[in-house]
Amino acid sequence: SVRRRVVTTPLAALPTPRPRLPQPASARSAPEFDTNRPVAMSAVTHAVAGAPAMLTSRRASGSGARLSARAPVASSRRVSVAVRAAADEAKEPLLVRAAKGLPVERPPAWMMRQAGRYMQEYRDLAVKHPSFRERSETTDLITEITLQPWRAFAPDGVILFSDILTPLPAIGIPFEIDDYKGPILDSPIRDKEGLKMMHALDLDMLPFVGEALGILRKEVGDTAAVLGFVGAPWTLATYIVEGGSSSTYKTIKSMAMSDPDTLKSILSAVADAVGDYVGYQIDAGAQCVQIFDSWGGQLPPHMWEVWSKPYIQQVVDKVRLTHPGVPLTLYANGSGGLLERMATTGVDCIGLDWTIDMADGRTRVGDLAVQGNVDPAVLFAAPEAVEQAVNDVCAKAGPTGHILNLGHGVLVGTPEENVKVFFDAAKKIKYDA
Repeated sequence: SVRRRVVTTPLAALPTPRPRLPQPASARSAPEFDTNRPVAMSAVTHAVAGAPAMLTSRRASGSGARLSARAPVASSRRVSVAVRAAADEAKEPLLVRAAKGLPVERPPAWMMRQAGRYMQEYRDLAVKHPSFRERSETTDLITEITLQPWRAFAPDGVILFSDILTPLPAIGIPFEIDDYKGPILDSPIRDKEGLKMMHALDLDMLPFVGEALGILRKEVGDTAAVLGFVGAPWTLATYIVEGGSSSTYKTIKSMAMSDPDTLKSILSAVADAVGDYVGYQIDAGAQCVQIFDSWGGQLPPHMWEVWSKPYIQQVVDKVRLTHPGVPLTLYANGSGGLLERMATTGVDCIGLDWTIDMADGRTRVGDLAVQGNVDPAVLFAAPEAVEQAVNDVCAKAGPTGHILNLGHGVLVGTPEENVKVFFDAAKKIKYDA
């Protein structure tokens, strides 16, 4: 059962956050050097190819028949491991392979805010179920809404219909959503006394997340990847401290200078909970997980380095210890000044917003996979313009390690027919084997 309770030390009196835990070498290197990576395959192939020469050398030096007889057995085992790994890779959804930097036959595509108000089907359902909390916290409704764009457009990724704030009540922070004001937290945390309301993540309060992900895996099968997502610690902390949405973030930014220890305690506690929440989503069926640092771009790069990056790394490190092979994507809106820093967090893929040139973004994040980054406003243009934008982004991204997406979420009022054009255009692109 995916319903379980994470048991950790109570957070009633939170200390200064622990330093980033070093990963075991095996977990840290897994994304780059396990047998799910081309580099590992090459190493195995090289070792096998070199076996005859090694064997001949040993025979010539008189090292003995016993030693020379064992070499092919070891090589055979390596070949078997490599073949099994290749077979497993071939079974993985297109999007998962792209996130891992493996060869793909075409660019996989999905959209942020893929399910939502631009779809008439969603709007009809919202009339019957006007509460967003009901829609995003009821298993059957989550499943239905998540599958609406999958049935309509056949994207390569099916992302759970939810909200980044969904886990907050499970750590002791209740919230409501006002149709006009957005999220409202009646008891923001702004001092050490407020820390007492926080506690370890109680997954018994989030059964609908695990249940929906399990159903989605069964419904989607091998036709698309099931995607989970979470908010980055800094982004979640903006709501916890500000008490809701903000355009200036002056309260939390002031806290960073006037009461840094309290803010560090909030961020560290949230990071622990988010790491557990990612693992829960993976156990339930998520094949990739995206971390949204939605308000990370509101920080100057030197402040992001202190107040966001270490806590994203804390999440990543925790996930790598238990689920080292699952790709993680990091997206931050307005991240043009952060890309090089984002690339050092330990994630597999960097989401680019539409203000960044794809070719430039590719260069700046090094060997990591990239996601994006068509301007969402293009979907209001003629179909030919949509197709051209898709082709331009994919040409700059290249055939490996790219997941096609928008540079931000689908905008309200986007024509559904142009969403279909977007996905159809991606399916027309073919890469050489």
